[in-house]
Amino acid sequence: MEALLEIKQVSHTDAVLHGLIARLDEDLLSRYSSDQVHVIDFNDPDVAQATFVVAYMDGTPAGCGAVRPLDAECTELKRFYVDPAYRNRGIASRMIGTLEDHARRGGFRFIRLETGWEQPEAIALYIKCGYKHIDRFGEYVDCPSSVCMEKELLPAP
Repeated sequence: MEALLEIKQVSHTDAVLHGLIARLDEDLLSRYSSDQVHVIDFNDPDVAQATFVVAYMDGTPAGCGAVRPLDAECTELKRFYVDPAYRNRGIASRMIGTLEDHARRGGFRFIRLETGWEQPEAIALYIKCGYKHIDRFGEYVDCPSSVCMEKELLPAP
């Protein structure tokens, strides 16, 4: 029997989302120094502007991600994570597609993201999904470990 993948939009206050993001932060802190990890402050009112999703595999939380507006044309992919036990099953690509569709429906023309050199698997995924390297932007400009990428969101076929 094939596993059932369900991607649900959730509130920024969702406990399952918070658990997944805590695991993401643990992973990032195992790869980078704490001054290079950009954590999320769920008490920041701007966080409510982001759209969060949680991926469930057969009812078990397997990953999360978000998009948040940067300006009228551009949104940013944020807090993207798939539990290691669920990697290489297409979950990340499906979550990216869901978040890109949401951004497209919101009228955004571009989606940007930041990852890091210590995450070659993430860089490979983003390239596979059509993202291209760009100069560091925003809060990442002075962070040498940051790798920034962008994709133009073409209209849905």
